Amino acid sequence: MKQLIKTSATILLFTLFTGCVTNPKVTPSQNRVLNSISKSNAQKKESYFLQKQTDAFLKKEWKENVLEDKEIQEKYEKNKNRGFSLQEYVDKVEVYSTKKEKSATSSNVSKLQTMPVIGK
Repeated sequence: MKQLIKTSATILLFTLFTGCVTNPKVTPSQNRVLNSISKSNAQKKESYFLQKQTDAFLKKEWKENVLEDKEIQEKYEKNKNRGFSLQEYVDKVEVYSTKKEKSATSSNVSKLQTMPVIGK
């Protein structure tokens, strides 16, 4: 019985692999899915909403408020051969948050408090 199972499994595998090798359904050059992810035919994808918003934020607000600050330039931007540290990020966020104007109407806390169920 064991020999019959082994023989039938061997015949099945042999038939399957022989069929795959001798009769390819689609050659790689005609495979649309393969060509779409191939490096040779790669198309530049359009940026999505979140990426566009992040790029706009970095170009406008972050650069104007943080990277043009004299203290940050002296401390971090002049030395290009240094590694990034968490303290650098904290300092830049502190500069950004002090320069960014804050109004009571645009605050998320005040918006949540004015909501009927969550707030007062």
